[in-house]
Amino acid sequence: DSVNEEDVLYLINTVRKGINFQRFAAMAKNFPFSTSDWSGFLHISDRTLQRYQKEKKSFDPVASERIIEITLLYKQAFATFGSKEKVDIWLDSHSIALGGAKPKDFLDSTLGIQLIRNELTHIEFGILA
Repeated sequence: DSVNEEDVLYLINTVRKGINFQRFAAMAKNFPFSTSDWSGFLHISDRTLQRYQKEKKSFDPVASERIIEITLLYKQAFATFGSKEKVDIWLDSHSIALGGAKPKDFLDSTLGIQLIRNELTHIEFGILA
């Protein structure tokens, strides 16, 4: 499930401009993550996240990129598992392949997200860790 070059250029431009809170909120309602989860993923406090909402602020490029990375990972997981329910359960389940951690515990860094994407590829192709 690759992203074409035109889409990548659009995403890069979106990251540079910053995702505004309203757009983030519309995207976030599709995910099983709490406000506290998002605060951790984006390395900002719950209060800062609430202030972004109140002031209708946009996220900086680093946070915007993380939001897009998580969105792309979720799309990959949906393609792998075939349903939102299965993805949501998998994200919150302890994984032997991840040393007993939950996949969602790795969504606070690009390296962690890549690790989870690799794990999804293993699952997709039936490769056990």
